[in-house]
Amino acid sequence: MYNIQSRTLVRAAVAATFISAGAAGAQDACSTYQVADGDTLATIALSAYGISDYQNIFNANRSVVSNPNLLESGLVLQLPCLDGSLPNGLTAEAVIQQQEQFQAARPSNNVYHPPMKIVTGNDWQPFADESLPGGGMMARLATTALQRGGNDREFSISFVDDWGSHLDVLLPLGAFDVSLAWTLPDCTKQHDPASSSGRRCNEFLRTVPVYETITAYFMRPDSPYANAQTYEDFRGSTFCRPEGYSTIDLEVNGMLPPALELMLADKPVNCIEAVMLGNADIAGMTPDLFETSRKELGITNDVVENPNVNYVTSYGFLISKVNPFGREYVAMLNRGLNEMRQSGEWYAIVSQSLRDHNEMLMATE
Repeated sequence: MYNIQSRTLVRAAVAATFISAGAAGAQDACSTYQVADGDTLATIALSAYGISDYQNIFNANRSVVSNPNLLESGLVLQLPCLDGSLPNGLTAEAVIQQQEQFQAARPSNNVYHPPMKIVTGNDWQPFADESLPGGGMMARLATTALQRGGNDREFSISFVDDWGSHLDVLLPLGAFDVSLAWTLPDCTKQHDPASSSGRRCNEFLRTVPVYETITAYFMRPDSPYANAQTYEDFRGSTFCRPEGYSTIDLEVNGMLPPALELMLADKPVNCIEAVMLGNADIAGMTPDLFETSRKELGITNDVVENPNVNYVTSYGFLISKVNPFGREYVAMLNRGLNEMRQSGEWYAIVSQSLRDHNEMLMATE
């Protein structure tokens, strides 16, 4: 889970993404696109929207794209419209209304089931906050997944802002059943049992990924790291990361200090400046944060994205392994989430949650 600082960065980045996209020329937006040799999601986004931020294209094509820099020639991608929707796509309101109708029509079950208690927190826009429609993207996704997955019990979603207490106290003691949402480490790898990754692998059940963000790496075009092929090629570099931003990508790839020198900057734009001035070799951040920084600095090709290395951070819902209903809850949520991916409901909720949040930000300016 990001801390408060990084949640603020995500909030600002999402706003910049949609404000920028709305001002760009449409070209191939709101259509399909057949991948050609040499294409990446970044180059396609630049052509379609005039910006290099490709998170929204990644969201719309998550079922067929695993690596945004390795696209198979001939693959047909859906390019969202400027407002983030898909042509003839579902709306989040329609999805939620339909699932509520299904829930109301489901035959009642006389077998008693204890209510399911779900917890998340505030100040993680657009993903979780009581001020957002439906409580934010994660709450909307969880609610629809339960209804899709055949849930027949009462459930509630509460907001507890002490995020650390979710995994340390509230889930292990049974005060809540499910927490929304947490980064999912690769549990096929060895982790220190006392580390956050080790605890999430050893002490908690987890759903399939609910949402994925991309971390990309940016450097000067003449840098020896510009054509790095693997994380190992970053060894010995000076690596800049916005303070508060997760370092899970470096942790799981063995690139925490002393493998490299880690420089923390107050803001993403300061990392890009450090690269431009030669004080850092590499800046690691999401494409939307880079696009925001690039526009603030007024640069074009002074800093480029490495086309070979990136990291996809997956978020999921966690349930304590000591919860007697834990495996049942995970199976139900997974069933619903998988069906939502196939039906288009997942993307409808994701895109509209981003759009709703952006509109709220614009209204306060």
